[in-house]
Amino acid sequence: MQSVFYVMAILGCGDGNTDCTPARFDQARFATMAECRAQLPAGLARNSDLSYPVIAADCRRNSPVTMAKAGNSTAKG
Repeated sequence: MQSVFYVMAILGCGDGNTDCTPARFDQARFATMAECRAQLPAGLARNSDLSYPVIAADCRRNSPVTMAKAGNSTAKG
């Protein structure tokens, strides 16, 4: 059985928070969605080096696709 945890997606967005796409996944893992959401400000601060007009963050439940992308945490842009 696969254990469930949450990861923080760092999103690069256009002006006005439009067309947001995952730029990287933060390395931290969280046991609950609430723990992840509580760390969103710190996660944004750690990942403020991306070249997008707006940077956002979102918590996501792990999945095979999420985990494959988490291994590729290079900046886009």
